[in-house]
Amino acid sequence: MTQIVVADIGGTHARFALADIDNGKVVRLTPEITLKCAEYASLQTAWEAFGAQIGVKLPNAGALALACPIQGDVLQMTNNPWIIRPALIAEKLGLERHILVNDFEAVGHAVAHVGPEHLRHICGPEDALPERGVISIVGPGTGLGVGAVLRAGGHNHVIATEGGHTDFAPLDALEDKILAHQRQRYRRVSIERIVSGSGLASIYAVLAEVEGRPPIYHDDKALWGAALAGTDSLAAAALDRFCLSLGAVAGDIALTQGGQAVVIAGGLGARLADRLALSGFAERFKAKGRFEALMARIPVKLITHPQPGLFGAAAAFASSMT
Repeated sequence: MTQIVVADIGGTHARFALADIDNGKVVRLTPEITLKCAEYASLQTAWEAFGAQIGVKLPNAGALALACPIQGDVLQMTNNPWIIRPALIAEKLGLERHILVNDFEAVGHAVAHVGPEHLRHICGPEDALPERGVISIVGPGTGLGVGAVLRAGGHNHVIATEGGHTDFAPLDALEDKILAHQRQRYRRVSIERIVSGSGLASIYAVLAEVEGRPPIYHDDKALWGAALAGTDSLAAAALDRFCLSLGAVAGDIALTQGGQAVVIAGGLGARLADRLALSGFAERFKAKGRFEALMARIPVKLITHPQPGLFGAAAAFASSMT
């Protein structure tokens, strides 16, 4: 049995826990401790604060999921002033062994290792995730994460991508208007501009323009709250359109990657758990012309694990031991 520190470091929050690894599997994950990045000068001081909070000497092994590309001598976090130098992590954090993974790569490891109890059926056949082939992962949140798990030869190969930055393709007249609205700000409009936290505001603004009324919500948090609660009909209509676009995007990713199953992840994925199956998500997912019959055979799941980033970081460490 090996115990490690796991960390999921984002732009706003740093989440920590301890994980027990045995025989290449995560067998236990302690409740997470969440710290605000703005209240700490560096990863090292936040790491030390975590140790002080739990009141034990931290293990000398760790797995860190970071919300930035894991490339180069210096890692600059998005929306976070911390500067992380991979070559100094072992020394500063007192680690004899550690791994670094991108935050959505960690989600990929979580998808590869969670049991069926942490996968909620959305549409398509109610089959388990395949033991062989590609599992596509689409994660709407602050941005749009896209990745894949290739299962081959008894191993899970997690593939990190930047698929969230592919071009947005409108499918009807209203989406033509959404694209035109976004083109006023961006020369090139990616799917992340539509299917992410800030994308709902763009959809909402266009719907308000169509109806000739001023938008009420100018704050993403308030807009999402009204849309999910159904307290504002225009916000709710924008959310319905968001689900349509997410379905189309998830289907495109599955076609591109050759996915035999799709898993929806991300912070917004969890918030949409009760809505996706009742929306037009499934119809848009399947609507791929000559490939509609193929798309109808692809199961779509939602990962429901409460700590996918931390669990995924631990699973990535477990995989590195085998």
